[in-house]
Amino acid sequence: MEVKRLKRNFYTQPTLEVAKKLLGKYLVRKIGKEKLIGKIVEVEAYIGPKDRASHAFNNRRTPRNQAEYLIGGHIYIYLVYGMYWQFNISTYQEEKPECVLVRALDLGKLADGPGKVCRYLKLDKSFYGEDLVRSKRIWLEDRGEKINPSEILALPRVGIDYAGPYWSKRKWRFILNKK
Repeated sequence: MEVKRLKRNFYTQPTLEVAKKLLGKYLVRKIGKEKLIGKIVEVEAYIGPKDRASHAFNNRRTPRNQAEYLIGGHIYIYLVYGMYWQFNISTYQEEKPECVLVRALDLGKLADGPGKVCRYLKLDKSFYGEDLVRSKRIWLEDRGEKINPSEILALPRVGIDYAGPYWSKRKWRFILNKK
């Protein structure tokens, strides 16, 4: 098995492509000599200024979402409900605020839900803006697993009814559905 760390050109592709291609990739978190590793099995895409569900809708720019504006491959992490971290990866080009939320990892068991992903990987605000291409404590790997498009289930995103029916019904949540 050939293991390759993902490079910048992976993350700078169009966001919906990156979202699907993240399925089956491995998220690696190094803590001292230990590595926590999980296969990405569920993601959601957010397409910047035009997407009413995006934190960058209408070119909104705040200290919280600044990392979305970084070139693809940076971490956008934020706290929801004052208790759950959400791990996102910036995608596409610099100053084009798009990202993909990692919703679930296969760890042998399932870490299903963005909060569980962050708890398992021990992620917090200290990772905000971290570059996945260069980081020594977190990165993504391609381990050569081939994903057939028929193994990808596309569903509406979760918890964004406030964005209105057009945006909340977009099938931009992708799940690896291997039988």
